[in-house]
Amino acid sequence: MLVNTSKSGEGVANAASVHAPRHITVQRSFYPVLLALFVAIFIISNITAQKGVAFGPIITDGAFFLFPVAYVIGDVLSECYGFKATRNAIWTGFVGMILAVIAFYIAIGLPGADFYEGQESFAGVLGLVPQIVLASLAGYLVGQLLNAFTLVKIKEKTGEKSLWARLISSTVVGEFGDTLIFCLIAAPVIGITTFSDTVNYTVVGFLWKTAVEICMMPITYAVINWVKKRENY
Repeated sequence: MLVNTSKSGEGVANAASVHAPRHITVQRSFYPVLLALFVAIFIISNITAQKGVAFGPIITDGAFFLFPVAYVIGDVLSECYGFKATRNAIWTGFVGMILAVIAFYIAIGLPGADFYEGQESFAGVLGLVPQIVLASLAGYLVGQLLNAFTLVKIKEKTGEKSLWARLISSTVVGEFGDTLIFCLIAAPVIGITTFSDTVNYTVVGFLWKTAVEICMMPITYAVINWVKKRENY
């Protein structure tokens, strides 16, 4: 008696494949890494921005050195991946910050252990003032969307030429919207109460962030070119 071993073997193989572990293939891209950095910088900035900082007559906050980096990453995302992908990154950061604030308040409200002596400091650092959160979220959302939209729209007109023009233009538009909204809402919370100090805080913040991002343009260029080359742009 002959046995059809090919069919029986095929059945065993099919049965094995059904029970074999399966995973979704992760597409090779630098977008997730840039997205993670983008969101992390935004959340960290909201904590460090609570501190008012003064360099002589210059008034700023503890996040002044981080915000320009966020816009550099935003430029890389917009230039390399387009407005839709950048918008998704912006909304991811927005939701991430809301989740962080909720987690902070839950942790602050939990009963402390008898041996824990840092409750007051913990609450002071992570108990983000609602007005600061509102200022940061509103400024971030408006500024980053303006930055991405401006860059992409200029690119539609210029194509791959004049990268410097769209980087500078998007920086000016985005940083102005972000800084104006944030400073007007947050200034009273960090101790800036007079009109002149508010103007100082806003103007210095805008000029500083814009100048730093322009100075970092060679790095932005290099990162954009590096990402495009490895993403087979």
